[in-house]
Amino acid sequence: MQTLHIENVQDCPRPPIVEDVPQHLRVMLSDQIAADTTKGLRVLETHHAPTYYFPRNDIRADLVPVDGGSFCEWKGQAQYFDVLMAGKVSRRAAWTYARPSASFVRIAGHVAFYAGLMDACFVGDERVIPQPGDFYGGWVTSNLRGTPKGHRGTLHW
Repeated sequence: MQTLHIENVQDCPRPPIVEDVPQHLRVMLSDQIAADTTKGLRVLETHHAPTYYFPRNDIRADLVPVDGGSFCEWKGQAQYFDVLMAGKVSRRAAWTYARPSASFVRIAGHVAFYAGLMDACFVGDERVIPQPGDFYGGWVTSNLRGTPKGHRGTLHW
């Protein structure tokens, strides 16, 4: 069992970085494992809870592309997906950067999930809390300190 060390979201780097995740990552939907990996990546950025990315091959749920997207000044253009598992649909609950910027090429072919739109998400054995707000996709764990973006008044930090 991997223990998470204390991290303060205000100490995360800017520009953001990508790093390997030593913990087992899991996403649940419809009481089934939608994604499960020991080869995850995470993006760390100032004022953000870490965003976890799963290799596409480690995703069991169906991902259905949806219209629209968003642009990140660091990673590039994001594409969103509806997530389907055992008859349940979670709308716009996952995203990918198919052609990320050069600094984030490691996340190409990986998918992140909004914890608040899934039934449960885990880092190791710990069930995560979604990053506040309805835009950012970070996963809050008990080792995080500081105030992550997403609360009222923090959108443009």
